[in-house]
Amino acid sequence: MKYNTILIPLDGSKVSEYAFEKGIDVAVRNDAKLVLTHIVDIRTYANIDAKGGSLAEKADVYARELLEGYKAIALDRGVKEIEIVIAHGAAKNIIPKHIAVDYDADLIMCGSSGYNAFERFVIGSVSEAIVRYAKCDVLVVRTEQVPEDYELNDYTKDFREKLI
Repeated sequence: MKYNTILIPLDGSKVSEYAFEKGIDVAVRNDAKLVLTHIVDIRTYANIDAKGGSLAEKADVYARELLEGYKAIALDRGVKEIEIVIAHGAAKNIIPKHIAVDYDADLIMCGSSGYNAFERFVIGSVSEAIVRYAKCDVLVVRTEQVPEDYELNDYTKDFREKLI
């Protein structure tokens, strides 16, 4: 079995970046296209204005910078085709029901949540929703798999600093 299109949601966390690193290897082995996505939850930013534009607009700019950085890394490591998708709304819904379908993904590689047991019970995690609703294979990279000494790349560090 060969994967043709691998979707990787990225949120700036260590575990999502580690899933990206693993995704590059899978994409190269399968000569697959990568679809890198970041979901801006507009419910958080919609009514907040910041100097020089809304926070939602700034979140879009930062997301583009983050994904362009990942795209450059993947191209450098041998992935031949990469698309960037920035969407707005609830990641739990958009990733498995829309982006995966629209881009004909046959594998989604995502990081597990950083939630504790109570938070998962109350609000659930994005990775759980992806597993539940995706029509394709899903590989969830566990937080526990990320090595203690794993360092975020510069694009992710910049992205996280800008959002704080």
